[in-house]
Amino acid sequence: MSPLLEVRNLSVAYGAIEAVRDISFTVEAGQIVSLIGSNGAGKTTTLRTISGLLRPAAGEILFQGKPIHNQPAHTILGMGISHSPEGRRLFPRMTVEENLQLGAYVRKDDGVQADMQRVYDLFPVLGERRHNKAGLFSGGEQQMLAIGRAMMSKPRLLMLDEPSMGLSPIMTQRIFDTIKELQSLGTTILLVEQNALAALALSDHGYVIDLGKTTLDGPGHSLLADQRVRDAYLGESH
Repeated sequence: MSPLLEVRNLSVAYGAIEAVRDISFTVEAGQIVSLIGSNGAGKTTTLRTISGLLRPAAGEILFQGKPIHNQPAHTILGMGISHSPEGRRLFPRMTVEENLQLGAYVRKDDGVQADMQRVYDLFPVLGERRHNKAGLFSGGEQQMLAIGRAMMSKPRLLMLDEPSMGLSPIMTQRIFDTIKELQSLGTTILLVEQNALAALALSDHGYVIDLGKTTLDGPGHSLLADQRVRDAYLGESH
């Protein structure tokens, strides 16, 4: 069986600046896979290219064995890839419920209300304040809403870009607990996260991205124990 997602020799440029150089990785169905690396390594660019917001200069992206790298973003969303972007990107003057409804705009089935209730079950504070404007929420609550909105398209693959950015340690733990719960409910997750320790502890597999290239990969627990990773991303030194 082919992986759910396969990225082959991906290169992406902003004009003359090459942000991603020959990245390759796979995501198997049911896994949590993390991409870790320093700022500017090309992680966010990779997610934006998978979701169709950017076009690759070279390489291929396959989803369920089919090439998607030349498809528009709304088609990729409809195929089952959802992207919760860095910085959350909510509509602050719209209510919680309206933001969630926008997450379901590609759907034609009648299960939207049931899935909205599922988001409220996962994040009770959103259900309690569903008629409040998103801009009034704390950073952690906005992150819950961003993940909930991404879930509303019923994705097979959920991509999360820096879900713990700017959050307190307690809220960060809640978000990571939720990611694990989403996996247990059958969602495959591709995670980009500055908090390398937490990301690798959560992940079935991890890839280290450095200067736009994949430099190291392995099971999450193995990368956590790798001294090169600990030196570079966990603030340790000999």
